[in-house]
Amino acid sequence: MTTYQEKIIKPRIGLLKLAEQLGNVSQACKVMGYSRDTFYRYKELHDQGGERGKLYMRWLDVKLALRIVCPQI
Repeated sequence: MTTYQEKIIKPRIGLLKLAEQLGNVSQACKVMGYSRDTFYRYKELHDQGGERGKLYMRWLDVKLALRIVCPQI
């Protein structure tokens, strides 16, 4: 995994692990600065495809969609 990928994936995985350690999703989201909705999106993607695959691919899909919808002037 490259440094660029690690910068994207590590905080997301960190949020999931913190919630597991604390046993409290709301508290983990407060500490990490994420919404609960975001937590559950990350959790669903992680459950579907593991740490690397789905979380990173989802980010790429969003980035690509923004490029298509908002072409540079």
